[in-house]
Amino acid sequence: MYTPISCEFFDQLNVAMQRKIPSTVVYLENDEKKTSKGLVQTMKVIDGIEYMILNTKEKIRLDKVVLFNGRRHKEEE
Repeated sequence: MYTPISCEFFDQLNVAMQRKIPSTVVYLENDEKKTSKGLVQTMKVIDGIEYMILNTKEKIRLDKVVLFNGRRHKEEE
């Protein structure tokens, strides 16, 4: 089930995307913590789920992001 992200996190993603800020994303995938680095190119809704797409072509579910540029957005499960 998808949990919508906060407005604050959405704003932070928009700033990073518009200013082309190199970003570090720590997120959960299959109960495993992963880290990706790159530029946020866009955000998309696919089947009702929000994703960020990095310039590395990685697609990360926004509700699975734990840390974005050092800022906590979700408690680890």
